[in-house]
Amino acid sequence: MNRRIGKLAMAFFALYVVLFAQLNLIQVGRKSTLDGDIRNTRQTVKNFNDPRGDIVTSDGVVIATSLRSEPEDRFDWQRTYPEGDTYTAITGYYTFDFGATGVEKVENDVLAGRTTAQQISGIGALFSGRDVTGDVEVTIDSRIQEAAKTALAGREGTVVVLEPATGAVRAMYSWPTYETNVVATHDADEAEAVFGYLDAAPGKPLLVNAYQERYMPGSTFKIITTAAALDAGLVDDTTIWSEESEFLPPQTIDPIQNYGGKVCGGDLVEVFRRSCNTPFARMAIDLGPDVMVDAAERFGIGAKIPIDLPAPAASEFGDVDYFEQNLPLLGIGGFGQGNTTMVPLHMAMVAASVANGGVMMKPYVVATTSDQDGRVLRRTAPTAWRTPMSPATADRLTNLMVEVVNSGTASCCLRLSNGVQAAAKTGTAQLNMAGEPERSHAWIVAFAPAQAPRYAIVVMLKGTNAEISEGTGGTLAGPIASRVLDVALSR
Repeated sequence: MNRRIGKLAMAFFALYVVLFAQLNLIQVGRKSTLDGDIRNTRQTVKNFNDPRGDIVTSDGVVIATSLRSEPEDRFDWQRTYPEGDTYTAITGYYTFDFGATGVEKVENDVLAGRTTAQQISGIGALFSGRDVTGDVEVTIDSRIQEAAKTALAGREGTVVVLEPATGAVRAMYSWPTYETNVVATHDADEAEAVFGYLDAAPGKPLLVNAYQERYMPGSTFKIITTAAALDAGLVDDTTIWSEESEFLPPQTIDPIQNYGGKVCGGDLVEVFRRSCNTPFARMAIDLGPDVMVDAAERFGIGAKIPIDLPAPAASEFGDVDYFEQNLPLLGIGGFGQGNTTMVPLHMAMVAASVANGGVMMKPYVVATTSDQDGRVLRRTAPTAWRTPMSPATADRLTNLMVEVVNSGTASCCLRLSNGVQAAAKTGTAQLNMAGEPERSHAWIVAFAPAQAPRYAIVVMLKGTNAEISEGTGGTLAGPIASRVLDVALSR
């Protein structure tokens, strides 16, 4: 009898070991796999039945919060965006059926109260029910953001404002965009219909074109070509380019022309302020593929923008092997046409690096995260990303960009209040082939005050209508930059 009992006990013990091992395999070993299984919605349901922290601007405006749902709602809490579409590029959305984007995604653990620090400090909440969620303060200044939205006025494009010395993003608004509250609905059928509509809509409103798209930059790219030529010692104040309307590069019988076929030439100040194409095509070809590609890489071209938001794009220029076989395209790339494409935020970083003595800072939007007691969990420290040019070259470029404002392509439309001096470079990226209807993107990059920079800005308008396609960066993007910088400098 005792032997039978002993065998039965051993059998039960073996079964217990197997059960214990299986439970640990499921709960620990396969936790990540099970959590990521789209069929497993238990954690997501729990999240939507719990509160979530606020996202707040640097000047205290709440741009994302959680409110108690109506009794008939399927979840206890509704994520709400009090400012509608103004901050969509920053907050992103938080949804049950379509996941999260923006700050809602990258700071999900803080907002949900799931960081280690929050869990430890909130142990007592298991018994008291105290809120353990966290808040996120972003770098965005609400008045500058509102100014960017108002100035863009529903035209397709983007406005980004940076602090050159830190990389903090003070405004980032893109259009087309969408009303964040509409996509955050708990009605699954309605949410699916809205996302289907937005996914098919022209202009890709679900993407933030400020940092998730790239466009031909036109003459704003001449900043990079000039920096490469100055640092390489190819050009200086004594360099003179002949007056010409076109230039025939090697390997082709098709000449490169100045914008509108104008005759253009002179010293560096003259060709930069007038934005001649042929001198910059000559510069790029004279520097050669190795030097130009290396310069582009020093500016971070080819690498994804190091911003603390999801899915940033990378600007593109080309590689050495390609340009060795296509020298005309190297020349065209030297003034921002052809295969050269830039992320708008990246062009703001280029201007900011000139303003910051040649150092390009990492852009960031998350300033601090904190728990419900106001204790700071993490504070973002400004970090240098690249050093694309020497301080002397940055200083020279500043002077050249000042001339663009005072007597060049931005003199028409970039005049700041109280006599503040700005520095700028305009760009008109021609998208049409010869003989086709005019179609172009209008750009401006700028910073101010020129000798003690506080803000850098990019404005890019997409050539989707006749007004933009027939205009120039100075005439169209310049007034927008002027209005936004005036507000920023008044802060």
